[in-house]
Amino acid sequence: MTDDEKARLIEAARSARETAYAKYSHYRVGAAVLADDGAIYPGCNVENAAYPQGTCAEAGAIAAMALGGARTIRGVAVAGGKADTQPEDDPWGLASPCGGCRQRIAEFSKASVPVIIVTPHEVMLETTVGALLPHAFNLQE
Repeated sequence: MTDDEKARLIEAARSARETAYAKYSHYRVGAAVLADDGAIYPGCNVENAAYPQGTCAEAGAIAAMALGGARTIRGVAVAGGKADTQPEDDPWGLASPCGGCRQRIAEFSKASVPVIIVTPHEVMLETTVGALLPHAFNLQE
């Protein structure tokens, strides 16, 4: 992933975060995936009063990618948090993908694919799919 792709991926995740529907938790999350076709596909979390019927931002981004016809993820960015209440230096404010989304991401990527997690205050964690889910379930192996 190039520096330009990384910057565009982070910006897409941050923009998606702003459109999230987080009426109940007020914890907005945006995600974006860089696909093998070079396109960036965003998604946001959508909550529902009938918990847990909402959807995660990562799932939305992957669904958009599949709808666009792409099948391989080359990079992931996730932006989340409560900008108004989260301390600027709080690393626990990172919206790391949940277990189900880690498996979803692994389904469409290699273990070496970069995952960038950012807060509203520029705290950033750069890791990989393999580090997030070291023993992913895989029907091909």
